[in-house]
Parts: sequence; structure tokens; C-alpha cells
Amino acid sequence: MKYGIIAGNGRFPVLALETARKQGDEAVAIAIREEASQEVEQVAARCYWVSLGELSRLIEICHLEGITQIMMAGQVKHAKIFSSIRPDWKLVKVLVALPLQNTDSLIGAIQKVLLDEGIALVDSTLLLKPLLAEMGAITKRKVNSDEERDIAYGRRIAHALASLDLGQSVAIADRACVALEAMEGTDAMLRRAASLVEGKRLSVVKASARRRHLLFDVPAIGPHTIDVMVETNASALAVDAGRTLLLDRDELVVKANVAGIAIVGMEALG
Repeated sequence: MKYGIIAGNGRFPVLALETARKQGDEAVAIAIREEASQEVEQVAARCYWVSLGELSRLIEICHLEGITQIMMAGQVKHAKIFSSIRPDWKLVKVLVALPLQNTDSLIGAIQKVLLDEGIALVDSTLLLKPLLAEMGAITKRKVNSDEERDIAYGRRIAHALASLDLGQSVAIADRACVALEAMEGTDAMLRRAASLVEGKRLSVVKASARRRHLLFDVPAIGPHTIDVMVETNASALAVDAGRTLLLDRDELVVKANVAGIAIVGMEALG
């Protein structure tokens, strides 16, 4: 099978490309210059570099390579999408017609443009299904009763936040919502939360948007997530089972176990 992989930042695109190669699939990377790591060049069948906003070039590459299925892998910071983007003429037409200036509207409109060109946007996790979080405790330590209450409260807020396409994560301490994620990302949100409740333990909830698909903006955690949790005195993390990627899972779990952090997969709220 042949895929195009739009590579953003982080380990997600590298793991997707490595998996495709191991399976004997041909995966062509279309790497976002402002986000992707040079490592994608080493694991892709071929790699093309594009800047944010070069929709026409993306389509041109797909036609050149005979790509009819393309997936988005890796993060593109929301702040960059709406501040650093330099749209070409095709994307300008998309942006002018957007009903709302949010990620859902933008990607939905791009998806339609691609489909009109014979290119289907497919499930971002298609090559990485084994890395999706399972239900229940993922680490040795399970959440305690205080963390459980914080998580139950935080999940309602996190899912409401995600459904509005504003962010994915919230930080809770003593059944109080300390911080909500917006364009700054989870790491910055956690650091802000820690500065507001110095000395208190935080529980973190990461939620997926209430979509039936996993075409984009799939929640992901990795070893770096644990590093930031340790830095910010966060002791528990709840994620949506079946809808959250555990990148470099073995290292992630080992780090969490050493730090005494509890990670749990829970059924996504509908």
C-alpha cells in the first residue's frame, strides 16, 4: 500500500513512517518545514519539504507520487496555524470561505479540497493502532481516591473544551480547575498551572474531540509528557482509551513507574 504522510512535529510521524516500512508499505513524507524533524527523511521512502500554507504544492506532490490516501501525523501548533501561515492562492480561497477560524473548520475545508483532487484524508492512527491507549490502568500505580475525584471532575471540563476545538487538556487540584489548555499546548498549560498552585499535586486529563473520526488532532503522550509532569508536580494522567496515542510506550511507562505517576485509559465521553 502507498500512503502520503503529512509530518508535523514530535515522534508520531517518525513512528508512522517506521511502521509503514516494516509492513512493506510505501510511505512518502510531506514534511512541514516549520515543524517536522529531519529524522523523517531517514525513514520515509521519499521526503518532500513544504511550508505551512502550501496547499497547491501538497496536491502537486500527491499527484506526482500517485498518492490517493494521505494521513496527518504529528502536531502543528495551533498558534502557528493562525499566525505563522503564509497561504498560497488555493489556501487563501479556503480561508476566505471558512465559517469559523478554528482547526475543525480549516481541516474540514482542506479535506474537501483534497477529495476533489482524488486524495482521501485517512485515519491518522491507521498505522499505529497498537499504540492506542487501552482501558484501565496503564502504569503499576493506580490512581488514588483523591486523584480519581479530580479526574472525574476534570473529564467533564476536558471533553467540553475539546468539543469546542479549544484544547485537549486540563489541570485539576483538589477538585478545582487550575488551568485549561488553549493554543499554548499541554506543556505550557501544565507549567502555568504549577505556578498558580505551588506545592499542590496536579491531576491531568487529556481528552479527544467529540468526533467520530481520528483524521487529525489525535491526542498523544510520550516520555516527554512524563518529564513535564514530574517538573510540574503532576501525579496522575487520564486519557481517552482507543483515541490517545502512547508514543514510545515502553519508555513512557518505565518513566511513569519510576516517577510514581499513574496513567489510566478511560472510555471517551460521548
